[in-house]
Amino acid sequence: MKTFARRGMVLAVTMLLVACACGAQQVSDTAAGKQFAAWLAAFNSGDRATLLQYLEKNYPQRAPEIDGVMEFRAMTGGFELKRVESSEATKFTGLVKEKDSDQFARLSMEVEEVEPHKIKGSVELRACPTPAEFKQARMSESEVIAGVKKLAEARAAEDKFSGAVAISKNGKTIFEQAYGLADRDKKTPNSLSTQFRMGSMNKMFTATAILQLAQAGKLKLTDSLGKYLTDYPNQEIATKVTIHQLLTHTGGTGDFFGPEFDKHRLELKTLQDYVKLYGTRSPGFEPGSKWEYSNYGFLLLGLIVQKASGQDYYEYVREHIFKPAGMTRSDSLPEEEAVAGRSIGYTKFGGDKDWKPNTDTLPYRGTSAGGGYTTVEDLQKFASALLNHRLLDAEHTELLTTGHADTPRGSKYAYGFMDSREDGVRSFGHGGGAPGMNGDLRIFPESGYVIAVLANLDPPAAERISSYASDRLPVK
Repeated sequence: MKTFARRGMVLAVTMLLVACACGAQQVSDTAAGKQFAAWLAAFNSGDRATLLQYLEKNYPQRAPEIDGVMEFRAMTGGFELKRVESSEATKFTGLVKEKDSDQFARLSMEVEEVEPHKIKGSVELRACPTPAEFKQARMSESEVIAGVKKLAEARAAEDKFSGAVAISKNGKTIFEQAYGLADRDKKTPNSLSTQFRMGSMNKMFTATAILQLAQAGKLKLTDSLGKYLTDYPNQEIATKVTIHQLLTHTGGTGDFFGPEFDKHRLELKTLQDYVKLYGTRSPGFEPGSKWEYSNYGFLLLGLIVQKASGQDYYEYVREHIFKPAGMTRSDSLPEEEAVAGRSIGYTKFGGDKDWKPNTDTLPYRGTSAGGGYTTVEDLQKFASALLNHRLLDAEHTELLTTGHADTPRGSKYAYGFMDSREDGVRSFGHGGGAPGMNGDLRIFPESGYVIAVLANLDPPAAERISSYASDRLPVK
């Protein structure tokens, strides 16, 4: 259910309708209710031909997107209807839960008044917090570790997980294990030192760098972008968008993934190359007026790091974040450079039935918005360095990790970190996902737990493991 980037484009989730296979909830006998229930055989079956036939008959405008729907079906495992919230003649709203995870969502749909009551407009499926009556019970630490091990082994056996898991408490490792293959052709197994591409997790390092420069007095978070990028092409962005807004995805700077990125993917070799391609765009909305995830905004933060520090972005991160944290197997070298121990990512995006290397989706090099590679051990070291104030003082660590902007999922976005509270338990961290890569870091400041999971498969391979542990670990 979680939204993730597919080469920068959000996977559509607005067309999924499901019914409960176990009959825990009965859908009322209305046109909308019947249409909702019709998904039981189609969507939950996981059969492409069955689902396509349903779409062509009942939702023809979405039939061309069948590959995306099937990808989402594989990601969620189908749904269970947990509660009918309203079922009118032409409108239906229900609470659903992914079969493959603990994630809940609220689904709303509308159908035409006349038979055959085809689906009308857009169907909304929005992730939401778990309702109190469906809360997952907390377990003992040993029970959670046993559950994580069982889940990871089962998903690896089903070829749904390939990667590494590391869980610690107060800096002491309590579980770590690697699964699957780093290279399927060579049969090279993953290990705890295997380097996995981390996608947007790199935003945590970029934000930490910005806060370090703020702590050193080299910039102010209220400064405009144009104070540092003095020749930025679009003056509205240069003068109106602040560093704070870039850090919180509230600047309206938009994305850079899409057709233009695909066309110039291997030509975009430096951060400045992205500005040459996208720098004339105006803000997508009035800066500061709302939240909208922006990879391009974090790309610009990398350039600000360079201007304010006088160092190349990559060199700055190596010297001021990786080195003091003891992260010896994290970097962001160009993809054309061989890196011993770096896994190959495998994807099924695009409708493929078999895993294939994600080589033709990768950028020339990771950027300050995401990319590069790391290990679960290095992520644990990063979390420890943050919690023990080896990267920032207490004040700026708090500023970095405390939520500043509301997001559609109910969590708050801090500076390069998601600040979440589930069942009264706070955590902060960031995930990353793209074809052939998925990762998640969750830091629990009150209990001392840190969960780091990386995978060289499509999302939500890593998130399934981290979410399971996050929802069940003790609160203290």
